[in-house]
Amino acid sequence: MPALLCLFIGAGQQAWAQINLGQSTQNLTLTGVGPNSSGEGVSVVTWGDCSYNGTDTICTLSGTFTGLGPGGTYVYTLTYSGNGPSPLDAITQPGSNLFSISLSSGSLTFDFDESNGTTVSYDHSGSLYYVPGLATCTGNPPSCGVGAVGQTPGATITGPVSGTLDVPPVIQTVISAGDYGGFTSIAPATWIEIYGQNLATTTADWTGAFNGNNAPTSVGGTTVTVGGLPVFIDYVSPGQVNGQVPSDLPTGPQQVIVQTAAGASAAFTINVNSTEPGLLAPPPFDIGGTQYAVALFSDGFYDLPPGLVSEVASRRAVPGDTLMLFGIGFGPVVEGVPAGVIDQDDTTVLSAQMDITIGGVSAQVTYAGLTEGVVGLYQFNVVVPNIPPSDTTPLTFTLNGNPGMQTMALFIGN
Repeated sequence: MPALLCLFIGAGQQAWAQINLGQSTQNLTLTGVGPNSSGEGVSVVTWGDCSYNGTDTICTLSGTFTGLGPGGTYVYTLTYSGNGPSPLDAITQPGSNLFSISLSSGSLTFDFDESNGTTVSYDHSGSLYYVPGLATCTGNPPSCGVGAVGQTPGATITGPVSGTLDVPPVIQTVISAGDYGGFTSIAPATWIEIYGQNLATTTADWTGAFNGNNAPTSVGGTTVTVGGLPVFIDYVSPGQVNGQVPSDLPTGPQQVIVQTAAGASAAFTINVNSTEPGLLAPPPFDIGGTQYAVALFSDGFYDLPPGLVSEVASRRAVPGDTLMLFGIGFGPVVEGVPAGVIDQDDTTVLSAQMDITIGGVSAQVTYAGLTEGVVGLYQFNVVVPNIPPSDTTPLTFTLNGNPGMQTMALFIGN
């Protein structure tokens, strides 16, 4: 399969959800700003171990932790441009010693260096508090507490900190694969993209993780279920997970849950239809405001004007040419090939009726089934009908009489 097409297709330790942090090794200071619009106290966060390299300020705060695997040390690293005030805010309830961190610019990373030599990184999503009795205040707040200091502009509280870091995955949205329409409903055996925070502790794909022809259900320690059934994982990163949902997924509202060593996410509900078809039409094929489908000739050339994309061989299709289109979410094939398995048959047959028009004219579909040698990718071989040339020739399809939701075009010459 041509390399460009492949790019568009792909993208055990015990732990607790609450990770107990020990006392930090450097004192941390909160300087009160006053209440925000919700009445919570706001303080600017600073700590002593910072350096300016002429471009960025880099600050670190470290300490010991327990509650995740073998324990070890943690390190906050704050990086922001310039050497001005800290972009970290601490948000507190009046009278509380607990504060959460909000970052207005730069980056804040949180690394666990476990005693067994493993390093695990997360986005910060937890809360800290001052060690009772060890913090000192200035500026005459009503009491020497984080909430009172936050409510008192110019007041400070300084001392060692402790707290918890809540690091389970957080799902923000789930869609069908973005290069194939990116729909907010999915279908059995289709490909999905999950976006959020702490979805994985590494960036990895399924390379080397197959069991024969069977795709893995865990990559980099991340697993996903939809409707309680395991998803076949293609790619993981802290912010995104891609995978193929199982073939026997029930229709209707279903819960998506991501699990890592740190725990399980809250469930994200997505609707499952019997089909949710989309053809491969990625953002790079949005040319001059027109979204083109990826269409290949059997010799690997793309249906593009010659030279339009320098790294691929291309030519315009003409009437009588056969083009290959690719898709997801088109439902089962007669042969019953399940999700998560590399297709080994070059003659599978789509169960549903697939009709395609090019330039408003019905086109002959000579093959509608799965792509041999690939997991869960449909292929449609279609003959260009006798139509006038146009670089914005409309491409439409119906599945069992239901029109597709994408607006696409092809380059047709003469």
